[in-house]
Amino acid sequence: MSFLEFITYTGIFVFALAGAFKARTFKMDVFGGIVLAFVTAYGGGTLRDLLIGIKPVNWINDNVALGLVFAGTAFTFLLRENVNRFKRIIFYTDAIGLGLFTAWGIEVALRNGLNDVYALVMGVITATFGGLIADILCSAIPNLLKKGELYATACAIGGVAYLLLKKIPMEYNINLTVCILIVVGIRIYSKRKRLMLPDI
Repeated sequence: MSFLEFITYTGIFVFALAGAFKARTFKMDVFGGIVLAFVTAYGGGTLRDLLIGIKPVNWINDNVALGLVFAGTAFTFLLRENVNRFKRIIFYTDAIGLGLFTAWGIEVALRNGLNDVYALVMGVITATFGGLIADILCSAIPNLLKKGELYATACAIGGVAYLLLKKIPMEYNINLTVCILIVVGIRIYSKRKRLMLPDI
């Protein structure tokens, strides 16, 4: 298994956890948990593949990835404690998922011939649109659009760093790791310090 595949599968599991935990906060049943886990894990990557023209989309015939979604949902279902105790876990899993999927989305786009600018856009879409769709299904304001949430901004900064690092002779896996750490770091730091973009 390559490092990129490891990132992909880890991101799927982490986002599936985040989606299933979100379903619990809205008091959904197991089916609702599976739907939100699936949408959170696959929504952004599916949209990216459709925009780029990748056929079939990334999750078709990938039994490992599908199994990870069910595993994330089952883990959340078996964890019977009150979800309020796990709000911090939800936040951190979501932040880690953002970093993992930003790197994955950019690399997939680059390998399919997109230039750096559009690869960056695809990375942000991959990382954020699954959560956006899940929030819409829950009739909640998406984190992507909330004031005071450096959500897509964190992905964009990490993605720019990744693209710049590709211009210099550096180990490929290091580039991916740096991108992930930057996205996660900015997301966590901005939340703690309540950093936000200026109003329009």
